[in-house]
Amino acid sequence: MSANTASKPSHGNHWPIVIALVAGVGVGMILQKIAHPAEGAAPEWIKTVIEACRFVSDLFLRGLKMVIVPLVVASIISGIAGLKSLDGFARMGLKTWAYYLFGSLTAVCVGLLMVNTLKPGLGDDGKPNATLKAAMDAALQSKNASEVGEVMKGAQGGASSLVDIVRRAIPTNIIEACAKGDLLAIIVFSILFAVAMVLVPGGPPAALRDVFNQLADVMTLITTWVMKFTPLAVFCLVIPAIAEVGVGVLQNLVPYVLTVVGALLLHTLVILPVVLKLAGVSPLQHFRNMSDSLLMSFSTASSTATIPVTMRCIREESKVSERVASFVIPLGATVNMNGTALYECVVVVFAAQVLDIDMSLTQQFIVVLLALVSSIGVAGIPAASLVAIIIIMQNAGFSEDAIKASLGLILTIDRPLDMARTTVNVFGDTVGAVVIAKSEGEALDA
Repeated sequence: MSANTASKPSHGNHWPIVIALVAGVGVGMILQKIAHPAEGAAPEWIKTVIEACRFVSDLFLRGLKMVIVPLVVASIISGIAGLKSLDGFARMGLKTWAYYLFGSLTAVCVGLLMVNTLKPGLGDDGKPNATLKAAMDAALQSKNASEVGEVMKGAQGGASSLVDIVRRAIPTNIIEACAKGDLLAIIVFSILFAVAMVLVPGGPPAALRDVFNQLADVMTLITTWVMKFTPLAVFCLVIPAIAEVGVGVLQNLVPYVLTVVGALLLHTLVILPVVLKLAGVSPLQHFRNMSDSLLMSFSTASSTATIPVTMRCIREESKVSERVASFVIPLGATVNMNGTALYECVVVVFAAQVLDIDMSLTQQFIVVLLALVSSIGVAGIPAASLVAIIIIMQNAGFSEDAIKASLGLILTIDRPLDMARTTVNVFGDTVGAVVIAKSEGEALDA
């Protein structure tokens, strides 16, 4: 029996994760109240608890990241090399990229609609919100603003063009690309390697094909071992995220938070389910099938770290073939970021409203389209969305101080929103996988 079959989970396994998530939020809120007393400093043991949580969650994330490269390489190569011919492979690739483009553009439009309708950066009088402006001025002196300043130095030449992205996709050293976790380069090499295996005279070498098939099974089994610690890891991941969000800052940013969350919910609960329905897939069933993946993406705030879970859910719960899942999911986690594209749009327009910077709808749309390309180009850099937002603001004419002030304030509430937008990113990838599989004539459990 293969590892894929042996490790298949039963439906309902997501409940321990849900309980851990709720418990983590509860403990985080209690610690947050203790850590921000009306008078005096926070107890030292609070810091110890948070650091312990970070240590446990870091071990879990390292375990997930450990399996990503070999799992992606083995899955892609075994999936493509198992084909008797490459008929239809190019068609599937075009469908995938068309879906990514459609999803990103739709998300941008949803973000633009929400931020221009709700106008979170303006007060009741229609003028820039004075409280938020004062908070931005204060944030200019904060540690967050200093962090933004450091990232800005690295972003000066970071506005990657489409040519730069294509150049990056071709690795000069595949071993180095694997060491750096450069998924775009790894995916391109794996596809080329698998295509060459299929086209080699006599068909794919049986011994080599068996190696990658067995490697995929082994990595899947290791992933299931790591996943046994998911409830504990989720509990530890959520506590620091909740405990370190100040209530005062949240009160100032309620309109902004509601705008971001509202836009993300609109895209997730309306736009993407419509896409599923048009493809003949039950949205409710798909949500159920992807429950583990969505909970994991929310907890880790990392599309990349969630790849092993997403691939398991999409294959075992929705019955998407290895050929489609191994191509769409890893590539989607690298370049298809619906939630991030939407978020970047809201952040920039919100900041422009607070700072009284006039941006027409056309200017907003053009700048965000440029940022979609940039976000792909910096996907392998830490704080990728932050770099992309800085690039957008620079193109929109924001001064250096305005960028630092805006993001210095926004970073105080960024972690919970990062969790939310990552969930939308991952859900968009899974919708793409089942839609493309359905278009290829596959019979899905959806």
